[in-house]
Amino acid sequence: MKDKLEEVIANSRKLSTAANSVSEMDLDESELNDPFQALMEKAGNHGRYQTLYNYVFVAGLAFAGAMVYMNIILALNIPDHWCTVPGREHTNLTMNQWLDLTLPKQTDNRGKETHSNCEMYDANFTELTDFSAWRSSRSKNQTTACQHGWTYDQTWYDSTIPTDQDWVCAKDLFVTNVFVVGRVTEVVGSFIFGQMGDSFGRSVVYYISVIFCSVGRLGSVLCTSSYTWFLIMSGIVGLTVNSLFQSPQIIGMEISREEDRSRIALFQSVGWSVGTTLMPLLFWWLRHWESFMWLTSLPTAMVLLFSKYVIESPRWLISKRRFREAIVQFKKIAKINGRTFDVTEKELTEIYSQDKHEVTYGMASLFAGWRLARNTTIMGFSWCVVAVSYFTLVLFSSRMAGNPFLNFLYQSIVEIPAYMVGKYMGDKYGRRFTNSVSFLISFLTCLPIIAYATDERFEWLLIYLATFIKFLNALTFFTANLQCLEIYPTCMRQTGIALGTILANAIGVLAPYLVYLGTTVNIRAPYYILGTLFLLGGIGAMFLPETLHKKLPDTIEEAKNFGRHDKFFSLPKAPPVLSKEPDAEPELTKLNQPSFAP
Repeated sequence: MKDKLEEVIANSRKLSTAANSVSEMDLDESELNDPFQALMEKAGNHGRYQTLYNYVFVAGLAFAGAMVYMNIILALNIPDHWCTVPGREHTNLTMNQWLDLTLPKQTDNRGKETHSNCEMYDANFTELTDFSAWRSSRSKNQTTACQHGWTYDQTWYDSTIPTDQDWVCAKDLFVTNVFVVGRVTEVVGSFIFGQMGDSFGRSVVYYISVIFCSVGRLGSVLCTSSYTWFLIMSGIVGLTVNSLFQSPQIIGMEISREEDRSRIALFQSVGWSVGTTLMPLLFWWLRHWESFMWLTSLPTAMVLLFSKYVIESPRWLISKRRFREAIVQFKKIAKINGRTFDVTEKELTEIYSQDKHEVTYGMASLFAGWRLARNTTIMGFSWCVVAVSYFTLVLFSSRMAGNPFLNFLYQSIVEIPAYMVGKYMGDKYGRRFTNSVSFLISFLTCLPIIAYATDERFEWLLIYLATFIKFLNALTFFTANLQCLEIYPTCMRQTGIALGTILANAIGVLAPYLVYLGTTVNIRAPYYILGTLFLLGGIGAMFLPETLHKKLPDTIEEAKNFGRHDKFFSLPKAPPVLSKEPDAEPELTKLNQPSFAP
């Protein structure tokens, strides 16, 4: 037992020695000294289990969860519509001629005159015989709300929820309010389940999230006739939709090598983008919202079929000093990786004997010390900017001119190369630099959109530039998400991400109203606001610590000192490669053979 214990401790101390010997890196010992990685090497931190976990629970659940999260946006789309006015069947007028005759004009968000969506002339057109006299009549100035329902443009949809339920005109805020309720419940759910993940475990939150998201979205399909119940079901999805993604990714990060962290974030991000790319194609094919909602909601529930591979994070269990349970998880990982984990509970207790069990105070602990408070504040603001811009662009895309499915698809598929670029730049130049530059370029891209948005001749330019901002937004999300996972300590990691999500969704409540403002008042208005947020986000991100090549902090104390020696104008340097003596560490050497790699 003593030999195994000394082997693990010696491994972690080698990293500590490297930190002391490389003075130019200015790293704290706590930023490199990580006994947990030595333990994970014995179970396998880059093996078959990690591959299975990344594909099923990180990428697969992101794929299914993205559709559950986003399908409601397409299902709630409101196509062009106008008052149904009976009587055309008794004439030989074309549809445009009939609309000119029966509907007043209104000014749209570009300042162009179009037919009114919600008003008609106050007359019985089935009894009119002399249309020439009607055109010159004073009574043509008298209008009324639609008396016979609405006609909807079916170029792209056979039906959506608003067309089935007539959520237009007097009810035109029904759709906006659904999105707002979703954002509000996301705030509440992130607060509750984020802290639950750090208090009761990641796996408990995972199960609750999968069940709530599945039941909530499938229930909403059955409740559209009751707006109150529809809001309740949409709110149930919002409660757990963020923890649905967070819990598996956090576990994946905590059981893998440092150099695999950006790769795991890439797995989740690509899974998300594939889901949001496939989704509009399915609706385009099906054309009916109900079958589309069923098809895109069931895969999330089907992830429960893989429940026997779900684990609790051993790193989190150790932080709670639940060593016996941690060993059970280590052995489950080791079994699938084809290895043997023979460290005992007594040995594990001795390895962490000098670590004190920290008392945390929920989200208040994220503001312990000015450096951690500063990092938390900047990360929170970054999340806010990413969230409000993401949802504004996604909601706006389905209301742009042209094919709504292709507009949505363009903004989804562009995320995949963005994540690739984000991973490359984040691993090459650091998370801080990548995050800041992406924000600042987004700000510059908003300027030509503001200049040309009202000119229909530049509609193509608006779509391309909005898609490019979506590319940059995805790149920023990837980097900010990775920074968030790496800045906060193990005992508060899910709480830290939850706080960012809470702030993001609190501000994200504005996104549906920004879209409403842009589609009904002034098309440039959202970009004035987004441009300002991008500029502030880019400046703020410069003051975050660099997390590349740093170990995940485990304690509040480590998080309070994280990055204190970082130089502002510098790029991260990789730590020195440590040479290992095969005869001294035969066990750990054989555990990292290429045959075990994913």
